[in-house]
Amino acid sequence: MKIVTLVENTCGVENCIAEHGLSIYIETKKHRLLLDTGQTDAVIKNAETLGIDLGAVDTVILSHGHYDHSGGILPFSGLNDSAQIIMQKGAAEPHYHGERYIGIDTAILKLPGVCLIEGDIRLDEELFLFSGIKGRRCYPQGNRKLSRIFNGEKVEDDFSHEQCLVITQDGRHWLLSGCAHNGILNILDRYRELFGSDPDYVISGFHMMKRDGEYTDAERSVITTTARELSQMNTVFYSGHCTGLPAFELMKSVMGDKLEALRSGERII
Repeated sequence: MKIVTLVENTCGVENCIAEHGLSIYIETKKHRLLLDTGQTDAVIKNAETLGIDLGAVDTVILSHGHYDHSGGILPFSGLNDSAQIIMQKGAAEPHYHGERYIGIDTAILKLPGVCLIEGDIRLDEELFLFSGIKGRRCYPQGNRKLSRIFNGEKVEDDFSHEQCLVITQDGRHWLLSGCAHNGILNILDRYRELFGSDPDYVISGFHMMKRDGEYTDAERSVITTTARELSQMNTVFYSGHCTGLPAFELMKSVMGDKLEALRSGERII
């Protein structure tokens, strides 16, 4: 299996573009995949730099309905109009940060490959998608400013539109999430309900970023409590994007070599 961080907030390979966004490229035995597409056409430019043929991608998974994960879909569709683009139905709803629109470009919904789903779905023996994450342990504090339009009214976002990808390959399980808005511990609880054990690897942002880098005691407690629980698992974690560098460094001090950084252009495996 081949996994490359195609777009991320920081740059790991010369001539690759970094932006506030996330896109992961995956090659399995049966598929060429994208989990998310970043914010702009950086996904196209970085793929060219890295020699990745996006025309061969058969499936795009949108983790949730935000612009910094969906912005590359329209540029991608100019290169590849045959790939299936799978998102939860709720990802098509308008989403806001305060008064600022942060949802997807509605033109995406007119693309021929778009598939709106509700709930869990097994695509084949390699790929499984799940949502339905209800827990609220160590819930990311940054969600408090995020909302969606539901039945014509603006309500607090419950992130029912967030979905996670599970890849099974050679007896190992990879769990991939975009931002873990539902909280990585709650996502892992849901994963255990479905699979009965911990994944071998997790790739995900942890949605702990603060632009000023100043965390309250409650926020630091959420970060360190999360890191301590993750460090007890026999799992390797890759994180970046919305985790934020200060939170990542705090978690790294707890988790050691069980936590690795994501950077644009770098190969994970």
